[in-house]
Amino acid sequence: MTYLHLESLTRRFTETAGVFDLSLGLERGRTLALLGPSGSGKTTTLRLLGGFEQPDRGRIIVDGEDVVPLRPERRRFGMVFQHYALFPHLDVGMNVAFGLEALGVSTVDATRRVAEALALVDLTGFERRRVAELSGGQQQRVALARAIAPEPRVLLLDEPLSNLDPALRERTRRELRAVIRRIGITTVIVTHEQDDAFDLGDVIAVLREGRLEQVAPPEVLYREPATPFVGAFVGRSSWLLGVVGTDGIVEVENTAWRLGSSSAWEGGSRVRLLVRPEALRFAGAGEDGLRIMVTDRRFAGASTFYLVATASGAVVEVSATPEAAVVGQPAVLVPVSDPADRDFLVRCFPAEPA
Repeated sequence: MTYLHLESLTRRFTETAGVFDLSLGLERGRTLALLGPSGSGKTTTLRLLGGFEQPDRGRIIVDGEDVVPLRPERRRFGMVFQHYALFPHLDVGMNVAFGLEALGVSTVDATRRVAEALALVDLTGFERRRVAELSGGQQQRVALARAIAPEPRVLLLDEPLSNLDPALRERTRRELRAVIRRIGITTVIVTHEQDDAFDLGDVIAVLREGRLEQVAPPEVLYREPATPFVGAFVGRSSWLLGVVGTDGIVEVENTAWRLGSSSAWEGGSRVRLLVRPEALRFAGAGEDGLRIMVTDRRFAGASTFYLVATASGAVVEVSATPEAAVVGQPAVLVPVSDPADRDFLVRCFPAEPA
């Protein structure tokens, strides 16, 4: 059952800036990641949820209540800001307790809530620590504890990992995911990093220029993008032009690819193929396929990524073993062997007008 529902939410700054007719729902205890490039409307959406911006129209419904008329402090939303907004002159316990008095929480109850919140983020005993003595990851968890101490209905996180270096970011992301799941609170996270969205979000809403492109679980976004923008923005991808034939065949630069997903297209239709790096492989001896030239190679630990150029000049990225091909040498590409995987990893979209 939907617990948090955004209904035709609109906040217009200009004709192209803001949030436009945003509608989506989130079940209780689930995490929604708002993902998109700069200017896509992610932070504006979060500010609308928190009450720091007022919509031009639309509703924000939480557990059946429209909270748009309510001031931020009356919405019972917890907020973790991008730069944490901790008070350096207050110790950890006082930071976490900040705001509880304004809610009418007694001193005894506030002490209990602070201890419980710090325990949830694995910072038991840190009450008297100074903020300056904490690592970036610990400061992030203090900010999270402060947000959950008032026992909010919804937790809002604005780029919560953006201030951390890559190694600390990954570890803190794991810790944050564990805390959110342990609390079981309905959560909305803003991020422009796909790894954060995929790791933290039960569902991801991809925004572009203030409009919703697609909302779905991470696996669906990657394997079944609804639009070319989602396909290109989420994960790694390349584009090839093709012409739809019959019986699931697509002609790609004089090479026939069998794609079940092409059956929805009329024969002769020009299409763009979104191709994931793992959708293609270098052909073995005697196999016929798409003739290419290997132009670059990047070793990335578990994967090695090759850039190849087709006869038409299209550049395609291919994931393969470190010894699969040699830069500067010609090679042949063929689709992966399993047609089921091929349908997920190669998606057809209308060709752009000439």
